[in-house]
Amino acid sequence: MIGKESAAGRAVKFTFLGVWLLFTVFPLYWITVTSLKAPGDIFKFPLAYWPERFSLENYSGLFGTADFGTYLTNSLIVSTVAGATATAISMLSAYVLARFEFRTKSALLMAALVTQMIPSFIALGPLYLLMTDLQLVDNRFGLILVYIAVCIPFCTVMLRGFFENIPDALEEAAMIDGLSRFSALFRVLLPVMRPGIIAAFIFNFVNCWNELFLSVTLMNSDSNKTVPTALNGFISSFNIDWGSMSAAAVLTILPTMLLFAFASRHIVQGLTSGAVKG
Repeated sequence: MIGKESAAGRAVKFTFLGVWLLFTVFPLYWITVTSLKAPGDIFKFPLAYWPERFSLENYSGLFGTADFGTYLTNSLIVSTVAGATATAISMLSAYVLARFEFRTKSALLMAALVTQMIPSFIALGPLYLLMTDLQLVDNRFGLILVYIAVCIPFCTVMLRGFFENIPDALEEAAMIDGLSRFSALFRVLLPVMRPGIIAAFIFNFVNCWNELFLSVTLMNSDSNKTVPTALNGFISSFNIDWGSMSAAAVLTILPTMLLFAFASRHIVQGLTSGAVKG
C-alpha cells in the first residue's frame, strides 16, 4: 500500500512539474520560433508551431536598420558597471551592518527595506529634474549612477545576511594571526563570501538589464538607449512588429541565461562549506 501511494505521489509530482515546465518553457519556445519565421509567415493561419522555412530576416533587420548592436552594447556596459559597483559598495556597507553595533543601525536597515516598497516610477519626475540640473540626462554615466543608487539598498540587506552566516571565529582567527580587520575582510571573508557576492552581482545585473522606466525617461538619443527601450520602440499606436520584437527578445534573454549557466555552480555552493574545517 505504501509503495502504491509512493508511486502515485511521484506520478502527481512529475505531472505537476511537467505542466509547470510546459507553461514556463513554451513562451520562450514560441518567441524563438517566431523570431526564426519570415515576416510573412508569422500571421499565417492555422498557426505553425514549427517554421516551414527558417529565416534570419528578423535578426538581420535588427542590426541592419534598428542598430540593435548599439543597444546591446549600451545595456552591457551600463548593467556590468552599475552591477559591479553596487555590489562592491553594498559589500562594504553590509559588512559594517553585520559586524558592528551603532544607534542608527535599525533605522538604516528599515530605510533600506522601505525603499523597496516604493515603485521607481513615482520618483521619475523629481529624478529627471535632478539629472537635468546635473546635465546627466541622455548620458550613460548618469544612468549608471541612478542604477547604483537603486541597487544598493536591497543588495546591502541581502549581503548582510550572508555575512551574518559566517562565524565570527573565522575573522577573529585571522586577526589573531596578524591581519588587520580590512585585510581579514578581503583575504579571508570574501573568498568564503564568493557565492553570495556572485548572487548579488547577478541580481544587480539582471535588474539593470531589464529596467525600463528609468532608461526610457533618461535616455533620448538612439546612441545611448538600452535594450528595454529598444524593445519598447517596436510597439507603436497601431502596430507591433512581432518578428523584430521576438528576435530582439531572444538576444536580450541570452546574456542573462549564459550568466546564470556560468555562475550556477557558484550560487549553489554551501556558503561556508569547508571554511571551518581543520
